[in-house]
Amino acid sequence: MSWDNLSLAILASFGCLTLLLAQIGEVLSKIPPIIRAWRQVRSELRNETDPDDQDTP
Repeated sequence: MSWDNLSLAILASFGCLTLLLAQIGEVLSKIPPIIRAWRQVRSELRNETDPDDQDTP
């Protein structure tokens, strides 16, 4: 293996690592809004099925 191939392999691996870390950062930044939305959905569903909240004559 020549130095050219070794340097290209190192550059390629660091490029892939950078892309991987960027994607992980994107996923981690979207987790809190997803959790908030899921809690809101659960809250809405719980309020719909709660017999005390329904206005029945």
